[in-house]
Amino acid sequence: MPDSAFRCARIEPMSELILHHYPPSPVSEKIRLAMGLKDLAWRSVEQNRLPDRPELLAMTGGYRRIPVLQHGADIYCDTQVILDELEQRVPSPSLHPGGPGLAYGLSRWLDVEAFELGVRAAFAPVADTLPPALIADRTQLYFGPDGDMAREAADMPHTLAQLRAHLGWLEQRLAGGSGFLDAGQAGMTDLLAWYVFWFVRGRYVEAGSFLAEFPALGAWAERMERIGHGRPTDMTTAEALSAAKAVDPATAEAADALDPQGLVPGMAVDVAPMSRNDTEVAVSGTVRVVSRTRIAIARHDEACGDVVVHFPRVGYRVTRRD
Repeated sequence: MPDSAFRCARIEPMSELILHHYPPSPVSEKIRLAMGLKDLAWRSVEQNRLPDRPELLAMTGGYRRIPVLQHGADIYCDTQVILDELEQRVPSPSLHPGGPGLAYGLSRWLDVEAFELGVRAAFAPVADTLPPALIADRTQLYFGPDGDMAREAADMPHTLAQLRAHLGWLEQRLAGGSGFLDAGQAGMTDLLAWYVFWFVRGRYVEAGSFLAEFPALGAWAERMERIGHGRPTDMTTAEALSAAKAVDPATAEAADALDPQGLVPGMAVDVAPMSRNDTEVAVSGTVRVVSRTRIAIARHDEACGDVVVHFPRVGYRVTRRD
């Protein structure tokens, strides 16, 4: 099924958008600013920093990353899918002022290599001052079972040299006179760069001196901050769980005759992030939607009832269980 047809089939009236996040989460900041860019009203469910999140894990089937977007009994995992879903539901103002497509490719740079450098800069120099459980979790999550934050601290000059070059590319783009990275208004490319910059600026202990050589980035950051986070109102984890249980999933079945894996609705599958750590579990269910960019699976949990959980294809492995 072509992605354009998938989009037309999926658009539905707006109701409550529920974002599961926590304030210091840099990846959540990307989505909070997207809410601001589109001036959306949304429900804010603050989750734990560590994956002791029973209500959310029931809805996602064990997916441990933050943020997660919820709309009734439809659950959206990973910011690729979340941003795509926001764009479908509220096309204007667009997240793609310069045209769609390229920003998703750029996300493989900014979300992976650039962000992991930011994680090293944020955590490694101060690891001995942070809660051991947090450091152990983030080390495993980002650097795998053989990760060593002390080793990362010793390697900081190399990390900063790499991060400096990445930020330099953004500086060059902004120094050319454009107010934003993609066009004359903020879009998804800016959101991708923003959360990396936001994290480094807020968490790297020597961020002031390190970022001083990037004045265009600094001015751009002021423009980004003015966008804000839209119009959030608080919601509890229990209320979010009840919201899922009270309705049926709205996602209709959709197939893709060109799918290279031969996935079809009704097929039993496991979906898991393609990561280096072993703290994440595969989410099991039956295919509801398959497209070039998305896989959505139906599943049931006594705590939340029937749900459909959406994942991107890029960065995730789908394994057939038949």
